[in-house]
Amino acid sequence: MPSSLYIPILLAGMIITGSSNSLWSKWQDMQCVENCSDPNPATHVLYEQPVWQTLQMFLGEMLCFLPVIYTWLRARQRTAPVFLPSDLEEDVHAPGKLEETCQELRGWKVLLLWFPAACDLTGTTLMNVGLLYTPVSIYQMTRGALVLFVGVLSVIFLNRRLWLYQWVSLLTVMAGISLVGYSGSLIKDAVNSALRLLSTDPSSPVPVGEPEVTRVLVGVFFILFAQVFTATQFVVEEKIMARYSVAPLVAVGYEGLFGALTIILCMPILAMPSIASSSPFFDLPRGWYQLVNTPSVFRSGIAIAISISLFNYFGLSVTRHVSATARSLTDTCRTLSIWLISLGLGWEKLLFPISLLQVLGFSFLVYGTFLFNGLVTPPPFLHPPSVLEETVGGEAEEGEALLASQHLDDTAALPVDLGQSGYDVLPKDVRVHAQGVSTA
Repeated sequence: MPSSLYIPILLAGMIITGSSNSLWSKWQDMQCVENCSDPNPATHVLYEQPVWQTLQMFLGEMLCFLPVIYTWLRARQRTAPVFLPSDLEEDVHAPGKLEETCQELRGWKVLLLWFPAACDLTGTTLMNVGLLYTPVSIYQMTRGALVLFVGVLSVIFLNRRLWLYQWVSLLTVMAGISLVGYSGSLIKDAVNSALRLLSTDPSSPVPVGEPEVTRVLVGVFFILFAQVFTATQFVVEEKIMARYSVAPLVAVGYEGLFGALTIILCMPILAMPSIASSSPFFDLPRGWYQLVNTPSVFRSGIAIAISISLFNYFGLSVTRHVSATARSLTDTCRTLSIWLISLGLGWEKLLFPISLLQVLGFSFLVYGTFLFNGLVTPPPFLHPPSVLEETVGGEAEEGEALLASQHLDDTAALPVDLGQSGYDVLPKDVRVHAQGVSTA
């Protein structure tokens, strides 16, 4: 039984580490790495290396092996228990019962986790590119579109059934994302216009560049496109976890290992002059030079890796001890904290009435996610058939934690980010059991 302070510490740790992941990444993007001594800010080169940032994430996931190794070493030091003959007979038959329900993921089968790691690599890299173009609060809110793609892919590949109110909630999420992205682009454009009017030298030529509205919308598109790969990652993970059993921390560590190996194997290709010169985002030799020669970038990279590993630990612990409602509320607090901190640091501005659009969009996003997960009561005309309530009933809430603990929860971001437990939509005549899902 956890102590009264244990769960609040887990929730606070999840909010702090989850917020710091995005905030550290954005701060790293803002660091000057070349021509920093030039008095003209236009010549400064900022750190724009999404691939190296993805590698930082995978290194952080690999740190999840540390508690696993520690537990294994402690277990080896303990004295082996002495079994009576009757106990041995029971233990001989016990593994057979477990093997019938779920096989352990070991040997070459561990390589199956390479597929979700590849999706994680692609999705995280695209999100890091989107973060270069968008404010960090817009970045965090736009990731809320994950629930839409997870819901659609679950219907297509996992044969899930979504009720009408859940489809309406997905459309509500999309409306919220659209308002958030549009308001963010208007705010950045308005701020830049005000800065031009306040310029001390009106006669100086104004550089003609890409409009801020276009830049932010391009960033939002990258983040939305990344959610397709992240949703695919979750669907593949659920397929694997439905057949094999593996400790969540071990699975996260393996995905970090396979993701890091994939980037290392691709380094010779990305280092080719023809590819490196096509975009600074994939110029890995230049990125390595910027990383090791800029102390602020290097230290923030270490901080990001540690923060991601702690976020995985807190997130998986929260999954075990806290309900889906508390997890979704925790994620909402995380998004709000990112927005408030970025406002306090001066990275973003509140401009009325434009900022009201962002507040309205975020409200749509939260309401749509809560409605999809069944955390708020649907409108009367959208109520699901009563047979769903009779079939699942009180077992759903109790079994939800069991299902959540069996599925892999996070690599780049915990599925709790969007209340992923809510897309475990149970079809008619299905009941939840401790070992999985079976038809009644």
